[in-house]
Amino acid sequence: MSNAIDTNVVTYGSSAIVALQSGAALPSQFLTFMLGEEQYAVGILHIKEIIEYGSLATVPMMPDCVRGVINLRGAVVPVMDLSARFGRAQSAIGKRSCIVIVETGGGEGEGKQVLGMLVDAVNAVVEIAASEIEPAPAFGTRIRPDFIAGMGKHNGRFVILLDLGHVLSSEEIVEMARGTAAAVA
Repeated sequence: MSNAIDTNVVTYGSSAIVALQSGAALPSQFLTFMLGEEQYAVGILHIKEIIEYGSLATVPMMPDCVRGVINLRGAVVPVMDLSARFGRAQSAIGKRSCIVIVETGGGEGEGKQVLGMLVDAVNAVVEIAASEIEPAPAFGTRIRPDFIAGMGKHNGRFVILLDLGHVLSSEEIVEMARGTAAAVA
């Protein structure tokens, strides 16, 4: 019997599970934040900074999940409303709303991309051991399963670990923008 692990079996949360199975290092520190009543997290290696919510410049014919752009020290940074990205209503701006600036690795042949994520509130940086990360369920979550890298356990509660490569996929956002433009035309 072989000790090799068949990674083709993994369909949901595959990035975290494949990394766990291959022995690759997963981030152990995650920034947790709230969207409504649900707690989410992303690895801190993706986080560039957290800024207070300010005025955004809107961009015509963008999908609902793209709230606009901000000027971040001379760079134009698109801001995505994660609540809208997950198929819910746009986030209501409150006193704890903020923009988490993240850097994602582009696809093949692409460079790094800097984006802002509008969240309802940032909680804290927490440590979640790899042994405390479970595969995402195939159903029962209120977001697409491919958006979930895994389910981390922290203080007796589950935290949804996001797969930023899927959540902030520039190709998918471009397709949604084309669909929005086509619907207007």
